[in-house]
Amino acid sequence: MAGWDATVLTRDHSDPRPLRILGARAAGLESALTAHTRGPGPQAIAVDAGLFGSDARVRRMVLEALQSGVADVRLWGDQWPSDLKGGVGSMQHRLSVAARAFKAQALAAAAAPVDEIGVTEVFWSGERLHASTRREHLASNLPPG
Repeated sequence: MAGWDATVLTRDHSDPRPLRILGARAAGLESALTAHTRGPGPQAIAVDAGLFGSDARVRRMVLEALQSGVADVRLWGDQWPSDLKGGVGSMQHRLSVAARAFKAQALAAAAAPVDEIGVTEVFWSGERLHASTRREHLASNLPPG
């Protein structure tokens, strides 16, 4: 809620309450991927690394965001995909006491296990690409079609 307008794209249309607890709204992944949007795109994108690897449309969206240079990309999961180049590294996000409390409530609302919530979360970071490498990066990483 710190000034972000956060939308979470989900494959299922489950209970949006856990996302509302976190200050985000839910939208359908399918409709977002097929919609023709006008105006500015996202300034930041966070994606499950498994979804990035398994869905060519999500992959294309992320790579186009990197190519355009307007969005920072964060992936969570075991490992950053090896075929992405440049500006890759892990980063830690420190959660405040309030953030951990909201996360616990959101997990409980989602009927997810609420084990100990850590002080930090680790993401793989893809920084904005420099203009000289954008075309090369996009050409070498976009899936066909």
